[in-house]
Amino acid sequence: MALSKLERRLRIKKRIRKVSFGTAERPRLAVFRSNKEIYAQIINDTDGVTLVAASSRDKGVPVDGNKIDQAAAVGKALAEKAVAKGISEVAFDRGGNLYHGRVKSLAESAREGGLKF
Repeated sequence: MALSKLERRLRIKKRIRKVSFGTAERPRLAVFRSNKEIYAQIINDTDGVTLVAASSRDKGVPVDGNKIDQAAAVGKALAEKAVAKGISEVAFDRGGNLYHGRVKSLAESAREGGLKF
């Protein structure tokens, strides 16, 4: 029996989370992509704390343009906030989504903003 898209993504997400763990030295950059918005957080899993967060709903992110441009703006905003807090290296968690389109755009702009992963 074929899996639905959601079931397939959740299965991949579990597989990724088994190995991806955020520490104080190298926190996890988690990406959540909904149909309308995109959200990104930098998380320290040992303490269970979100260190930095950005989304396409924030005030600094442009509303006009397509969703790929919005994702790039979110990645840039997240990288600026992270560098300001002294975070330079992260472990990337794509949340079961393919590294393509909006997720790729967010990751590349976060790299350009100064994050290493």
